[in-house]
Amino acid sequence: MKALVNGTFLIGQEEVRGGALLFDETIHGHVAADQVPAGSEIIDAGGLYVSPGLVDLHIHGYLGEDASDGSRAGIRTIAQGLLENGVTSFLPTTMTVSWPEIEAAFDAIRDLKAESAQPDFPGAQVLGAHAEGPFINPKRKGAQAEKDILPPDAGKVLAHQDIIRILTMAPELPGGLDIIREVTANSDILVSIGHTNASFEQALEAIQAGASYVTHLFNAMSPLNHRNPGVVGAALQAPVTTELIADTFHVHPGLFAFLHGLKQDRLVLVTDCTRAGGLGDGEYTLGGQPIHVKGIECRLADGTIAGSVLKLNQAVYNLREHTALNTAQAVAAASLQPATAIGEQARKGSLEAGKDADIVLFDQAINARAVYIAGRLKFRQGDQ
Repeated sequence: MKALVNGTFLIGQEEVRGGALLFDETIHGHVAADQVPAGSEIIDAGGLYVSPGLVDLHIHGYLGEDASDGSRAGIRTIAQGLLENGVTSFLPTTMTVSWPEIEAAFDAIRDLKAESAQPDFPGAQVLGAHAEGPFINPKRKGAQAEKDILPPDAGKVLAHQDIIRILTMAPELPGGLDIIREVTANSDILVSIGHTNASFEQALEAIQAGASYVTHLFNAMSPLNHRNPGVVGAALQAPVTTELIADTFHVHPGLFAFLHGLKQDRLVLVTDCTRAGGLGDGEYTLGGQPIHVKGIECRLADGTIAGSVLKLNQAVYNLREHTALNTAQAVAAASLQPATAIGEQARKGSLEAGKDADIVLFDQAINARAVYIAGRLKFRQGDQ
């Protein structure tokens, strides 16, 4: 048994000072200091935040690698690199590339899901895939390749239901509502509205058909207008989970408090990070297309926004700094809320007893100082 002491424990919506967090492979709970079992290994948190591990549901790449490349070594690199950001589990996210390339990426993600579940895996755990496309609207394709966009096909999706956790699609495409009904009726795949030009009414029809998630709210979708509320209006009104890329570029930080006030525990922080994440300014590729990175902006040659270089711990920091949320509430938007969205809340996302001991020590600026996955130390700042 291990006991983390001398920390500020992020438990639920509260910051709890004092006591100890007991864990081995799983969490045994937060107890008073005098209840720590004799013989426990005492770990001094040094006054840091003791947080649940972060969960990223939308991330294409990191450290020069991209999930759509279909490289197992590449996904391993992403998984290992994400530890420095406090991410303990994630969904490698594919783009609209050719269908054979997408299937090859699914195969690699499938292998890494099994591999990363092993205790000695040196990185964040792969929970499945997020398929962003290829069933999207060319008018809202963003940085996705138009030549690889396909008409909706439930068979293609259901053939990989063992690995796909989220499918982002445009519901207004011909057959779109039918694929939502078929996929949600025959699998546990979460269907998300994204890269879409749907009207307010079409978005609500999609939600009625079974869509329960919205990909990177405000971006690559019909905007909010007082006479045509669009997908944004539907997402804000309906009981669906919505992604937010909180890098202060994709969405103005002045909207963060507004969004959290409306969505509450249905707001999920994601990064939409590209292979440029963790590296510097320069020229990279995304889905086979060249992108230019400068500061926090990633763009195609024509100026189209092309993903991000956001780190999930930075998103937590940005949400906290631009709202009245405390650290525990901001962390929940990147831990319990994403875990709940994909049905992993029984084992991921919080420091409740019985869950996997995925634990991060953060400083005040939400920099990860140490990361445990299933109770094993996987990262410590300064050890690299």
